[in-house]
Amino acid sequence: MSGHSKWANIKHRKGRVDAYRAKLFTKLSRELIVSAKEGGYDPNQNPRLRIAIQKAKDSNMPNDRITKNIEKSSGKGKDFEQIFESQYEGYGPDGTGFIVKTLTENKNRTISALRSSFTKSGGNLAESGAVSWQFEEKGLILLDTMSENNENLMLDAIDLGAEDVSVSETTVEIISGISELEAIKINLESKNYKINTYEITMIPKSSIMLDHQKSIKILKLLDVLNDLDDVQKVFTNADFEESALTEFSESLS
Repeated sequence: MSGHSKWANIKHRKGRVDAYRAKLFTKLSRELIVSAKEGGYDPNQNPRLRIAIQKAKDSNMPNDRITKNIEKSSGKGKDFEQIFESQYEGYGPDGTGFIVKTLTENKNRTISALRSSFTKSGGNLAESGAVSWQFEEKGLILLDTMSENNENLMLDAIDLGAEDVSVSETTVEIISGISELEAIKINLESKNYKINTYEITMIPKSSIMLDHQKSIKILKLLDVLNDLDDVQKVFTNADFEESALTEFSESLS
């Protein structure tokens, strides 16, 4: 299982914390606005908007707020603000690579915050293309491990077109092509599987396995980056020791 998937599982649990949820709503709102602006208001014709709506609903955003955010994408009304979508790349400690996707109305503020976060961790921002060649864009689905039903889940996912399925002590990770992602999700839900995460992600072609101490250091950097107001998603080619994931997850409780 990739380091990003392990982090996504921690972030899913963190999303239940009220203080984090308020910031999450701001990020979800921006994604709704930009995805509707880029691909149109009809979720049936706009896969990115469809995913954004589902993630907003999964996070208990009220339907009227979802609708209002989609309407903001028209550029009309007093609440309109121009939002810029950007991707940044950087290196963390021990040569770990990072891709950071942002939505912001102030690029200078975003770059300054990212540079400061990387520098304080012992890393640095990198030029465009320095890291991204090490990643592939894929569909990602995460579910809780079911000890009595994992084999059936794996077979169902593969039959539905999954490229890879891996199982850890706590999580089942399903990787797919982007075009197959939604069909796999819908079919798994029809079989009563409970999905925790459903998104388009960046999967590293190879990972850097870290020991416990280094894992904690990178997990802290991931947490700092994800907490920045303008950051939507963070991907890394770091992979973590289970003991470090457990320790860090418990520290967020």
